[in-house]
Amino acid sequence: MKIIVSHDVDHITASEHITDLIIPKFIIRTNIEFLKRKISVKEHFLRSKNILKNKWNNILETMDFDEKNNIPSTFFVGVNNGIGLNYNLELAEKWINKIINNGFDCGVHGIAYKTQEDINQEYNIFKNISGLDKFGIRMHYLRHNKDTYRKLSKAGYLFDSSEYDIKKHYKINAMYEFPLQIMEGYKIMANKRWQARTLKQALEITIKKINLSKQKNVEYLSILFHDRYFDDSFYTWKNWYIETINYCKSEGYKFVSYKQAIDNF
Repeated sequence: MKIIVSHDVDHITASEHITDLIIPKFIIRTNIEFLKRKISVKEHFLRSKNILKNKWNNILETMDFDEKNNIPSTFFVGVNNGIGLNYNLELAEKWINKIINNGFDCGVHGIAYKTQEDINQEYNIFKNISGLDKFGIRMHYLRHNKDTYRKLSKAGYLFDSSEYDIKKHYKINAMYEFPLQIMEGYKIMANKRWQARTLKQALEITIKKINLSKQKNVEYLSILFHDRYFDDSFYTWKNWYIETINYCKSEGYKFVSYKQAIDNF
């Protein structure tokens, strides 16, 4: 079994949410986690500090970690807004170019999932600003309906990784589908809106799912970690990622990108 690591870029700045309820909800969540003793005083302080610093992404820090650990990860960046993703196209283009220039793959963090016209528009915008001919997509919040994957394939995407299931990769017409098996939020939040598990508990559940995927002969295990959480203000989240990567390395698993996996077909 080989490991594919990816990162969804949901936020770039705090100020992009000045007109929505993301920041108030985040503050409420932080206070709940603090009162439930899920986060420390330091974490609470750093989260408030990052809002004031207007820093809500850790793309550079995540790339640095992945590079040092020889992880050819893929970053998914939005070129459209919706349901909590609210950064502008200028910032998206800036970070898409930084990601590519640092030697990492980049794809679309998709918003449109219903009409072919809207899906095509996102594809073309990303293609124009990235200069890439072949790239993939992951839907924001993994949203899709029964026709989404077929429409993504028709738009020209090389691959998608929006299906959450323990199953092998497969093709939808010309597009490769790489199901996502592990996402940090599901392991740490346990279907709640705040942190519900300790680092130890989250890692135990994660390792069980890695082993289950191996038992089910999954050839490419896909792990998602949001760059937003690679920061000391999210101690459990950041260390979940580091320890999950360390576990995979200790087991001898090889890290590959989606494109590398496709080249091996």
